[in-house]
Amino acid sequence: MTVTVVGIGADGWTGLSPAARDAVAAAEVVLGSRRQLELVGDQPGELLQWPSPMLPALPALFEGMAGLRVCALASGDPMFFGLGATLCRVLGPDRIEVLPHASSVSLACARLRWPVQDVTVVSAVGRSLDRVRAHTAPGRRLLVLAPDAQGPAEVARVLTEQGYRGSELTVLEQLGGPAERVRTGRAGNWDEPPGDPLAVVAARCVADPGTVGLPLVPGLPDDAFEHDGQLTKREVRAVTLARLGPLPGQLLWDVGAGAGSIAIEWLRAEESGQAIAVEQDATRAARIGRNAAALGVPSLRVVVGRAPAALEDLEPPSAVFVGGGVTADGVLPACWEALGGGGRLVANAVTVQAEALLASWYERHGGSLTRLEVQRAAPVGRFTGWRPSLPVTQWVVDKP
Repeated sequence: MTVTVVGIGADGWTGLSPAARDAVAAAEVVLGSRRQLELVGDQPGELLQWPSPMLPALPALFEGMAGLRVCALASGDPMFFGLGATLCRVLGPDRIEVLPHASSVSLACARLRWPVQDVTVVSAVGRSLDRVRAHTAPGRRLLVLAPDAQGPAEVARVLTEQGYRGSELTVLEQLGGPAERVRTGRAGNWDEPPGDPLAVVAARCVADPGTVGLPLVPGLPDDAFEHDGQLTKREVRAVTLARLGPLPGQLLWDVGAGAGSIAIEWLRAEESGQAIAVEQDATRAARIGRNAAALGVPSLRVVVGRAPAALEDLEPPSAVFVGGGVTADGVLPACWEALGGGGRLVANAVTVQAEALLASWYERHGGSLTRLEVQRAAPVGRFTGWRPSLPVTQWVVDKP
């Protein structure tokens, strides 16, 4: 069975291409939300709403329709944060044919006269709006796919909390349809009532006086994190992330995560990446969650437990960082065993005992062993001198 996925906009049947109309009309079963099914009107085939919850029901649903001509309706471009990508994962790409409509992003950019390539798109549909926080920067143009009618007010709240009260907001509802509406305002004094849930929120970020934008490159200021001192400091953190080398889709274990800074910056550096922060202290683990939300990566998974036992049931990592508990019995062996071929392990040590352990692993497995020393200017009486931080020994190794 091949499922034809037809993108449909607020303009409904009249906005469909001839090929899309033919696919809907020829289908024995047309799947969609209630709103989408109403847009296509009366059709020869059976009109069937998606089950709720949808995702776990999909395999059985399509198995029951084997041999039928099936058309699935999706909003806009099905392959842009949409149904098409979901069905490719469930059924396999060879069983999907996609007939896209113009996406809400393309329509919004057309209305705003914004070049699409200059826009950062954040989907908050089924995701936390805290993801916007990773992308706020002076002058940045954001398009946020709102999750519901409260979306514009929530975007305004996030921007205000980030120090972007003056940001210009444009809410574009029912794009391309007869009920299209545009509302404008500023994030700091947004008081519009909830509108249509089918909306895109456009924001041109304007920083308040004194607001300093946070870059996506590793090495955020230490005070960007809530912490109790258990934090990989800025300069060492930047080197550590460079050695970990985040790549698309990879999973990081941050073992002995402390404030979660390594896992958080891993996710900020590569949006498609994944990370698990393992921390035995429940108070610190809760703090990691707050840091992740505040810095725009709420997808960070936090596991409360002591390594190596807490690692046993986790998905195999692409990379492992051991920042705390290097000398704990079994931690390094468990991390090494979990890594697949080509995986990378980075471990930092500040004590003589931990350094000796890394040196012994270096002798056995190779890699590189580096000592990092940072000195900061500080007052010395009436003058200024250099105050050294504790040196950090870093072992980096790729598993063959």
